Parts: sequence; structure tokens; C-alpha cells
Amino acid sequence: MARLDHPFNPVFDKSSSILILGTFPSVKSRGEGFYYGHPQNRFWKIIASVTNTNPFPETIADKKQMLLANKIALGDILQSCDIEGSDDGSIKNPTPTDLSKILSNASIKNIFANGDKAYRLLLKYYGKTLQNIIKLPSTSTANAKYNIEMLITAWSQILN
Repeated sequence: MARLDHPFNPVFDKSSSILILGTFPSVKSRGEGFYYGHPQNRFWKIIASVTNTNPFPETIADKKQMLLANKIALGDILQSCDIEGSDDGSIKNPTPTDLSKILSNASIKNIFANGDKAYRLLLKYYGKTLQNIIKLPSTSTANAKYNIEMLITAWSQILN
């Protein structure tokens, strides 16, 4: 098990009103240098569908542009942790991300957790100070209960 620090910055600007938080980047995401880098993760397909983004964003720059154009900020709840591979279940000794950088420089109205682990960590570290925390089903393929259509339906609430 390795102690890792989060390798990249959150995506946001002053007009961001939606904050989506995952737990910690996967091995593939760490290698790619950006969020949800594993080709099997359904995050980018879902966000593109919910925001009616066409063509599908392929590059990191395109993905950032899609997020910001739709007032979406993206980050992770953990700044560092001990983790085996990409397994959220193996996380030990977590250090939360300082969300004040985003919250004081954006217009966040709602915070969405990508999956149960992110939601539980968000409540643990910020539940007493943050309002409007909403749990969404994980976009990981490990979440086999949800097919892509079910995820798109659940995630469509981010824009409401």
C-alpha cells in the first residue's frame, strides 16, 4: 500500500455553481493526469449526455471546457491517502482536500458526491459545515447495479 498525494488541481472558475467530488484518482487517472481517466469509467459519457455536449470531449482541454461551460466544478474529497491500486475500499489514513479554495472562489450552490465512499468521506469531513450535499451513484463500472441509462437519469439532477 502506497501513500499518495493528489496529483492534479480541481477544475472550477468563479461561475461554477455545481461541485462534483470523487474520492481519489484511480491508477489510470493518475497516469493520464486528469479525472476519470479510465476508459471504462462512465463519468465523461454521463456528463456529456446530461449537458448535451456534442461532439464528445476527447481531450483534457475539451473536458475542462465542457465542465466550465456548464458551471461544473470537479475535484476529489481526498488530498492524500494510503491506497492499493484504485480500490476505494482500501483507502486508509485519508487527508481531506481543503475545499475552501473552490468554495471561496466559485458560486457553489450544490455539492454532489460520485458514489457512496465519496459521500461518506464528504459527510465525515465537511458534514457539519456544508449544506446541499447530494449522493449520486458511482460512475465506476464496479457499480454494476446501474447501467448507463440509469446513471444518466440519476445524474441529470445536477443541472436542476
